[in-house]
Amino acid sequence: MYNTNMKLEKIDYKIINFLKKITVPSARIALFIIFFYFGFLKLIGLSPASELVYSLFNQTINFMDFTIFYILFSLFECLIGILFLIKGAERIVFPLLLFHIVTTTLPLFILPEAIWQQKFIPTLEGQYIIKNIVIIAAAIGLVSHIHPLSEKN
Repeated sequence: MYNTNMKLEKIDYKIINFLKKITVPSARIALFIIFFYFGFLKLIGLSPASELVYSLFNQTINFMDFTIFYILFSLFECLIGILFLIKGAERIVFPLLLFHIVTTTLPLFILPEAIWQQKFIPTLEGQYIIKNIVIIAAAIGLVSHIHPLSEKN
């Protein structure tokens, strides 16, 4: 029994240490893929979110041409993705991410007919927005590993 527990503890320790080593790189890669990929899909006109973005644009930012806005928004998402790959860019990308999350969450309130089938039952678009909670958690985990400005490396 003692020997089995020791082996199990050793395996457990190795798994936990391995996961600690890959946490930050995994978060960087996952966030890059999500933002760059979805931004690129918008940029090349293949995003399934285009209609929702257009509807939100008409309710909020309709002071500029939608095509220009859409290209800029696509590039903004790609930029966020790229910045997540760059060590040291966390202080820049995290506020950009928060701005992006706030703006992309607006349909929950401004376009409820597109987001909710019924009370507390989201559409596919609603689920797409709600899953941003996981993105925020991953970004918080990544940023929590940077050194405070007052610390010397």
